[in-house]
Amino acid sequence: MTSGPGVLVTGATGFVGRALCEALVASGHQVKRANRTLQLGQPDAVAVGEIGPDTDWRTALEGVSSVVHLAARTHVLREIAADPSAEYRRVNLDGTRGLAQMAARAGVRRLVFMSSIKVNGEATERPFTEDDVPRPEDAYGRSKWETEQALARVAAETGLQVTVLRPPLVYGPGVKGNFLRLMDIVARGMPLPLASIENRRSLIYVGNLVDAIVKAIDTPCAAGRTYLVSDGEYVSTPDLARALARALGVRPRLLPCPPALLMLGAALAGKRAELARLTGSLQMDSAAIQRELDWRPRFTLAQGLAETARWYYSQSRA
Repeated sequence: MTSGPGVLVTGATGFVGRALCEALVASGHQVKRANRTLQLGQPDAVAVGEIGPDTDWRTALEGVSSVVHLAARTHVLREIAADPSAEYRRVNLDGTRGLAQMAARAGVRRLVFMSSIKVNGEATERPFTEDDVPRPEDAYGRSKWETEQALARVAAETGLQVTVLRPPLVYGPGVKGNFLRLMDIVARGMPLPLASIENRRSLIYVGNLVDAIVKAIDTPCAAGRTYLVSDGEYVSTPDLARALARALGVRPRLLPCPPALLMLGAALAGKRAELARLTGSLQMDSAAIQRELDWRPRFTLAQGLAETARWYYSQSRA
């Protein structure tokens, strides 16, 4: 089987996948969308079912030269799996390894794998770089690191070109999860006891991430490389809340509260991990991808938040 000029995008109906498919089409790429099930109005889509070690990717891989693998088992708020670690490995590790092996046999040139900064760890005293020893702390992060290693072995055995991207929290139109909850709180003028937090965190706007993915597809020297990718700005949690308030056109309501007291309350409520993401620092250095792929974030944090706020109000949530 020979490859073609198209790009296969897994997780095409997700937050990042939708934005990526639009950008690829706009830049002249032929796109094939791999979805769990077929949906009306998507003639360029193919159904692959549940992702795991037995997923048959052969039809999806016909006529493509590159694959962007976004689909994954991410954080599960209400975990029901008897063995969550095994389920993360089944989807993220075994499912991705099977895709890579079939892609190599189909003659695919490059696979861009969406990993996570959680491979590096959960907190920083200085910005993470690609040279740091991976120290994932949860089942999701470990599954991503194990997948990166498995892809390196497939690449060595088959010649498949693999590029790995590790982003931090992604925000933008269509965002869900904790970022959307924070937007809801700020938009409604609810008080946040975060004024005393002094931390620094990296984020990435979905438009910047999509640009980086397209660069990773098209740039020859990206083969075999792992890149940390972010907006390039560090923001504290209270400053993020203030910036969100400006974008939303509301007044921020930030109250001072000792971090130790916040941690005590979070521990009593069983929310220690959630609060740690609000109060801790997680910085990353994206100099390598900027230098090697000539990539620069097109959107500043303020611009990305403004676009996200416009989308938010268009959904009539506030």
